[in-house]
Amino acid sequence: MEVQATHITGTDLDPEAAFQRRLTAVASAVEERIAALLDDAPRRGETARPARLIAAMRHAMLGGGKRLRPFLVIETAALFDVPFAHALNAACALELVHGYSLVHDDLPSMDDDDLRRGRPTVHREFDEATAILAGDALLTLAFDVAADETSHADPAVRVALVQGLARAAGVGGMVGGQIIDLAAEGRYGDVLLDEARVRRLQAMKTGALFAYAIDAGATIGRASLTERQALGTYGRALGAAFQIADDLLDLESSTEALGKRAAKDSEKGKATLVAVLGPDRARRERDTLVETAIGALSSFGAKADTLRAAARFTALRKF
Repeated sequence: MEVQATHITGTDLDPEAAFQRRLTAVASAVEERIAALLDDAPRRGETARPARLIAAMRHAMLGGGKRLRPFLVIETAALFDVPFAHALNAACALELVHGYSLVHDDLPSMDDDDLRRGRPTVHREFDEATAILAGDALLTLAFDVAADETSHADPAVRVALVQGLARAAGVGGMVGGQIIDLAAEGRYGDVLLDEARVRRLQAMKTGALFAYAIDAGATIGRASLTERQALGTYGRALGAAFQIADDLLDLESSTEALGKRAAKDSEKGKATLVAVLGPDRARRERDTLVETAIGALSSFGAKADTLRAAARFTALRKF
């Protein structure tokens, strides 16, 4: 998909306004690209696309979401003058993984949620088996998209994108974090997570995909080692700040504002830094992480203003 540069530059605006404009433009482009990926026509190597499965996948992926993770892929790649369209496929691959994780998180055997983005969750709109299969299909589609030659002309870059996504999403990343999170609820016997273990849990369950978003953009842009190290600091701090902000919203916001059930973490006794530190200390920690993320971008100058605004958005968001 072609996206006009004027839709995402916002050079006549302050960084916060430019960020909002860019985020909206990226969300629209990601929505359109994912809709095209989830059409009914089978691709080469596919026999057929069952209508019910495609409908469930579309329900999960279309019609809402901030699209912050794909935004971070595209904006990081832009630091290295990678055109928007050239980073879009890798960005959508990451969003498909995020979408699958939400479908599975909402299942009765996981968080048992009925509402996501103000609509019924996939297992409520369809059924549990369909939701499981839709999540499976979204996950496998993500690697199809990342491996496609339209993601990058260099096969070595595509391999790096696929491997990085697998590690961020898998046993040592998001999925591993999820089972630690379930254990913290007491499902497998009493488990007491101290602050250090909660930080590790959150770095895996939430932070890994944020860190990957930044690293994927750097990979596409062929960043130097020094640049990747600075961006790695930004990505890790941003992911940690996002999770604290999310936990604070769960505690303080409403179901109507969030588009999903509020106060569910405290109800389930989930291990969060808000629970460990208390809300006031957690807010200070969130703000410190945002400043760490912003400081990590110092060597990139004004080109990184939108990424700086993304860090501030993470702390101040209300949904």
